[in-house]
Amino acid sequence: MDIIQENTNEVEIFNVKGSLDSNTSSEFEAKIYTALESGQRKLIINLEELEYISSAGLRVMLKTTKDLKRMDGNIVLCSLQDYVREVFDIAGFDGYMNIEKNLEEAMIKI
Repeated sequence: MDIIQENTNEVEIFNVKGSLDSNTSSEFEAKIYTALESGQRKLIINLEELEYISSAGLRVMLKTTKDLKRMDGNIVLCSLQDYVREVFDIAGFDGYMNIEKNLEEAMIKI
């Protein structure tokens, strides 16, 4: 898994590439919580190049969403491949999380 992190207009964007599973989710979670600890409250997770997500990856997304809601922050996921989107739909996360078609729409929703 590769994570390219950038900050644009006070929004922290995480571009995730590869697999987000039990072997990589702790690294991803650490990067997210480093941003939160530094005061960041607006996150976009760009999953355009995500090839696979397991329950461990879903747990990080759900935990981050819950924590940001308590902090009056916001998280938007974007650019999910159809097979990754299906995992979110089956898990029921599509109704709980803000998921947008692309990065441009995510920037508007954040």
